[in-house]
Amino acid sequence: MKKAELPQPLRGIIPPIITPLLARDTLDKAGLAKLVEHILGGGVHGIFILGTTGELSSLSYRVRHEMVESTCEWVAGRVPVLVGITDTALPESIQLAQTAEKCGAAAVVAAAPYYFSLNQAELTSYYQHLADQLPLPLFLYNMPSHTKISLAPKSVKILAQHPHIVGIKDSSGNGVNFQLLHYQLKDEPDFSLLVGPEELTAEVVLLGAHGGINGGANLFPRLYVDLYEAAVNRDLDRLLPLHQRVLQISTHLYSVGNSQASYLQGVKCALSLMGICRNILAEPLQPFGEKEQKIIRQHLQEIQAALNTKVPV
Repeated sequence: MKKAELPQPLRGIIPPIITPLLARDTLDKAGLAKLVEHILGGGVHGIFILGTTGELSSLSYRVRHEMVESTCEWVAGRVPVLVGITDTALPESIQLAQTAEKCGAAAVVAAAPYYFSLNQAELTSYYQHLADQLPLPLFLYNMPSHTKISLAPKSVKILAQHPHIVGIKDSSGNGVNFQLLHYQLKDEPDFSLLVGPEELTAEVVLLGAHGGINGGANLFPRLYVDLYEAAVNRDLDRLLPLHQRVLQISTHLYSVGNSQASYLQGVKCALSLMGICRNILAEPLQPFGEKEQKIIRQHLQEIQAALNTKVPV
């Protein structure tokens, strides 16, 4: 299959895409194709599959491998594909990475194993051992809200010396930690520093980070690409209203209901209303019901009006 080369550092907006489903354990390939074309049409710089937004931990291994194969086939080398291989069993991570390499992915991404809590020395050793056995470059993934472990900036500095570890996605939401990380890596210009929470993307790119792996780019990819470009060019007159639209999305689409998964429920619900995929989540998560869908529909229409985006809802 065609493969896009991985820039070092990787810059821009790399959406962490949802996994479209027809049922609990059935990939929606038609929905995936629609989603990929919708996102690539917004000018994004890469695609990240099987992350938190992709419901990795809830998917069977069969669906994970199928998602890799189908995404890489549809993207066809137009942008780099990053594949999440997070697992509590290291051999499973390696097997998924092998599938990713065979299918033409550019890199893999791994958060910390999320059952036993490792200390920093153990976590550093784990990543080094994992990277030694991978067929593709590795991005670290700092996601302490789900893994119970925060990857310390000093640990990242050590891991950045490994020839196969090429970057990090920081989804801690901790601005101070991110700035310390940026400082620790000031002498590593090829090491990609990417942020997860989209509320921070404008700020960190202005300060020299390389881009964002932002969930809202599933919905409005061009908005996030424009935000990134305005930040890179330090065009504050253009940047500030774009940042306000991102905050509108975060505030109104990610906080409906009382589930800790409201962000993911909101994104999938909105995509279903846009006609891109179905409103189906992998269990144990449940999709929004009619009450929440009505709220999402209203907010989505308001956001589209603000963006002057004509999408059927």
